[in-house]
Amino acid sequence: MHAPKPLAVSLGDPAGIGPELLAEAWARRDTERLSPFYVVGGAGVLATAAKKRGLALHIARISRPDEAADVFSTALPVLGDGDCVYSPGMPDEDGAKLALSSLQQATGHAISGEASGLVTGPIAKSHLARIGFSQPGQTEFVADACGTARDDAVMMLAGPSVRTVPLTVHVALADVPALITRDLIERRARIVAQALARDFGIARPRLAICGLNPHAGEDGRFGDEETRVIAPAIAALQSEGLAVTGPHPADALFAPHERTRFDAALCMYHDQALIPVKTLDFDQGVNTTLGLPIVRTSPDHGTAFAIAGTGQAHPGATIAAIRMAGECAGRRQAR
Repeated sequence: MHAPKPLAVSLGDPAGIGPELLAEAWARRDTERLSPFYVVGGAGVLATAAKKRGLALHIARISRPDEAADVFSTALPVLGDGDCVYSPGMPDEDGAKLALSSLQQATGHAISGEASGLVTGPIAKSHLARIGFSQPGQTEFVADACGTARDDAVMMLAGPSVRTVPLTVHVALADVPALITRDLIERRARIVAQALARDFGIARPRLAICGLNPHAGEDGRFGDEETRVIAPAIAALQSEGLAVTGPHPADALFAPHERTRFDAALCMYHDQALIPVKTLDFDQGVNTTLGLPIVRTSPDHGTAFAIAGTGQAHPGATIAAIRMAGECAGRRQAR
């Protein structure tokens, strides 16, 4: 079996913490057992960010993805000439253009098979929107590029302690009850179960499904979505042979003794899913997109402009995203 091709990594916004953390990840490549990766664009940004962080970074410019593995042990491979001035904490139009170009090219390499997977650096969506970026975020961009329906591109937040999937994401809390349907729960659960088996090597994934209301509705006293929508969806999934339980009260599901009983929790809304991950695994959380024909991960944090260039940013999530992408890509190749 051939070694997996290198991972393509997009730079993210060059004014954020992404570039310095990519430099830190490469510096720790051996101790963290990272698969070979290359960054698309931003050689000058990366070099300056690394120097500001006190890292001795060697950069090797490459012209094709397949050149990355040969130089990775001694230098960070960077593909392409795109670059801009490194101005940490001060995002501008040139930086947004570089971030978008990097994302477009890195995604293309993963789709074409030139790269074994995609790791996306954090972007500032508002700045990209000013230069014509029309998608709500990178997940939707990658789904569109892959030809995958956005509803089938499922966000999973994963850390060493817990994995969660928000069934609704960036919507008002008041809108959530109407968006939770049997079809949504069943379709997302199937995608999650398939991805956990294929990409994470879990033969029979155990899914825990949260309730929407306090105490999972307590038999209808605090809302009927559990009995009317969620429980019937769980019963349908169980009839298909999936290991699904619930509806679980969300306030108890993430206790230490409960987390050992499931491989991923499907949550009804954004904060219900992200609070446990960010509480338990803030510096190692990974945002991975399930249901795509490619592997895609991203560190579960934003650009953090306020601390960019100060050396305060923790590299854990970036390292975890690269490691997870490499592991998932390896499992796909082994199938």
